[in-house]
Amino acid sequence: MTESTDHCAPRTKRPYDRRELRSASSLVLVTTGHGKGKSTAAFGTVLRAVARDWPTAVVQFLKSGNWHTGEEKVCRSIGVDWFSAGDGFSWESDDLDESRAKAVAAWRFSAELIASGQHRLIVLDEISYPMSWGWIDPAEVAAALSARPQDTSVFLTGRQMAAEVIEVADTVTEMVKVKHAFDEGIRARKGIDY
Repeated sequence: MTESTDHCAPRTKRPYDRRELRSASSLVLVTTGHGKGKSTAAFGTVLRAVARDWPTAVVQFLKSGNWHTGEEKVCRSIGVDWFSAGDGFSWESDDLDESRAKAVAAWRFSAELIASGQHRLIVLDEISYPMSWGWIDPAEVAAALSARPQDTSVFLTGRQMAAEVIEVADTVTEMVKVKHAFDEGIRARKGIDY
């Protein structure tokens, strides 16, 4: 084991007094950064929500319905509403206009899903990419998050999350890559990566 870095060191002072803790009916959560595990963290939260009998939905902004990922298979089997709205890795797209249109449609659908209040947890998987490409307005996303129904939590994932979203989020975690198998030429593996 290596020595812990500053960001892993134990805190000596709590940022709050325990008497000041309060309950929140919902949260906005973000996992971002270049490290592995952003979507994985969100899907772990999906399992917790389903275990509490929360109506739960996932909207994937990059993966298409052709991917057939392990998390989709399991989540659908336990009652998660699952929407694969992308067309694969957009940076490999043959038609960026179509990729953009799919992302915009996915956001419109997601905004309606959030506003409806029908789900206690909604995951917007890899939404940061279409925001960073200028296809979706981050201010619009932040406004929808701020105006969400009282009991609707939203979990957003993806690299380089927009500052506007980070500003309205309650919890933001940055995944830091220390080492990744892909850097050594190892392909993504079923059961590990999807």
